[in-house]
Amino acid sequence: MITIKKLSKIFRTEELETNALSEISLTINQGDFVSIMGPSGSGKSTLLNIVGLLDSASGGSYLLLDQEMVGLKEKLRSKVRKENIGFIFQNFNLIDEISVYDNIELPLIYNNIPAAERKTKVQEIANKLNIAHRLKHYPQQLSGGQQQRVAVARALINNPKIILADEPTGNLDSKNGNEVMELLTDLHANGATILMVTHSDYDASFSQKTILMKDGIILSEKINNRNVDVFVANPKKLESC
Repeated sequence: MITIKKLSKIFRTEELETNALSEISLTINQGDFVSIMGPSGSGKSTLLNIVGLLDSASGGSYLLLDQEMVGLKEKLRSKVRKENIGFIFQNFNLIDEISVYDNIELPLIYNNIPAAERKTKVQEIANKLNIAHRLKHYPQQLSGGQQQRVAVARALINNPKIILADEPTGNLDSKNGNEVMELLTDLHANGATILMVTHSDYDASFSQKTILMKDGIILSEKINNRNVDVFVANPKKLESC
């Protein structure tokens, strides 16, 4: 589903050049649940943004569904993003001025789905995520866990090929955080492909594989259920962690 080869990202200013990603390579297959971990500034959010087509790479190759994304024009990136990717953010990114129903419906409007079909889809996903009784409420009237469920519903409403989760439990207490991770686990069990950035070892343990990043490179990939490292990109760098 995703094949990344020697991907790089350089941020430039008049005085400074920063290598956010340094020729990393990565493969994510359909149905995988992968976590990315690493300290602040390691490049994990930059990688997620490039995978999500919110940012562009400086070099290398990024194939999504066998289509090259590097160098793609913004209009085409936006089209691919809307049709294939769902986002779950740490801060929920809900619109406070509109109802839960309207927040969930928004991606369908962007994709020009007819009104009757939109209504059916919103009701179905709300029932699935146990928030149907909150559709007329506004985001600020919900708990953090409920808001994240609304965000998940919005991410899933267009049946995306891949779900990108950026610190999905970062603003939640332990109980609500557990509920969100159990929800992601259920989605994965039903065939969803998930790429998640997290600082939490506990959250990462729900995924199949954890990728550790530092200074813009991939240090290791660990299969969680076997607890063994299967790849080390830079052993000397890893020893310095």
